[in-house]
Amino acid sequence: MEIRIIKEKITKEQLKEFAEEGYGSALKAVVDIEKEIMALGGEFHSDAKDLLLKQGSEQESLWGIDIYPEKSKDKWIEFNSLINIRPSIGNRSMEIQDNKIKDKIRQIIDNLVG
Repeated sequence: MEIRIIKEKITKEQLKEFAEEGYGSALKAVVDIEKEIMALGGEFHSDAKDLLLKQGSEQESLWGIDIYPEKSKDKWIEFNSLINIRPSIGNRSMEIQDNKIKDKIRQIIDNLVG
């Protein structure tokens, strides 16, 4: 599946189309919380992370999520990815532990999808 870097608003319909090209009901995404952009697609979160790193993003700003476009907005983001395991900053699991980071990701996605 092609990886798309999203810097400007897309529609929820486009998001659904991207999901259908890949896993059907879900999209892997990596969000850059500093640049407020995201990469959608790829087989693994690390694929999207690597693309963002090549384009100048910083590792510590990148967080992996899954988006389920068919779910309601309060349930469509899952904050789990292997790239989120960062014991050095206290994130010892695949799930993002810091609620401030989760809130920032929600805000970025709300700004980019609608």
